Amino acid sequence: MIGEVTGIRRIRMLYLQLLYRCNFECLHCFHGERLKHADAFTLDEAISLMVLMRDEYGTEAVTLLGGEPFVYKHLAEVVRYAKRELRQQVEICTNGYRIERRLTEIAPYVDLLRVSLEGIGSTNDHIRKVGSYQSALSALELARTLDVRTGATMTVTSRNIAEVLPLARTLQGFGVEQLKLHCLRPVGNAADHPELLVTDTGAYARLREHLQSAELAIDVIVDEDLSKHGAPEVCAPVDGPTEIERIEADPRGALTMSCKAVGKDSHAFWYDKRADRILHQPSSTDELTLAVPDVLYAHV
Repeated sequence: MIGEVTGIRRIRMLYLQLLYRCNFECLHCFHGERLKHADAFTLDEAISLMVLMRDEYGTEAVTLLGGEPFVYKHLAEVVRYAKRELRQQVEICTNGYRIERRLTEIAPYVDLLRVSLEGIGSTNDHIRKVGSYQSALSALELARTLDVRTGATMTVTSRNIAEVLPLARTLQGFGVEQLKLHCLRPVGNAADHPELLVTDTGAYARLREHLQSAELAIDVIVDEDLSKHGAPEVCAPVDGPTEIERIEADPRGALTMSCKAVGKDSHAFWYDKRADRILHQPSSTDELTLAVPDVLYAHV
């Protein structure tokens, strides 16, 4: 159905939000009130969607996230199926909080463990949860002993922009390969915390200069909206792209292609769990009608 409507024939990666439930209530979380919702994929539904996306759109990778994927009771089964049966590259995005036992169990099937951090020590803990910084570092250390490759994500805010470089240096000491920097978007919990927004966009340019001159061993990838004038305009082919990097499925089944539309109910497509098929549900505010651009990333 996606191909029929958009012309897209290939989608490289499925971002699969297994559930809304989380053991954190981060100040910037785009899920907001949905963290309290019970929506989740069953094991059979998660497997069916992964198979459908591979067979119809040639996906070669799956990123598992939530909510918090490590509180999803079928995580091990999903990971093993994705790796053994579908031969997918498997990435997990996690807060890294007390995941040692389950990480040890699934380590042979995980290609990348990506831990979310929002600064050093108390800066991170204020935004995420008390004790979460040390717990995340413990998870990264365990991953290194288990030979699991690691990455990290950070949402840049007014509270932590000064700690991006110190965090990058700390992470590279734990063998983390990549730090991905996101721009804060005022949806979900972030809409209730406008103090987190960076109002001086010149700070983004200064951040980039500091990162470029630091000669870091860790690969830093930056959302292009983290620049003084925002992301550049990108002209798509007249008939639209035939291949995209990712599509994100939320726990209800809503499918979103642009990160900038995630959390806004701007989806034009829906995965019908019962019928195991994708439906087109257009609206005046969906990401296709509004031509919502995807997020652009660049290596520093």
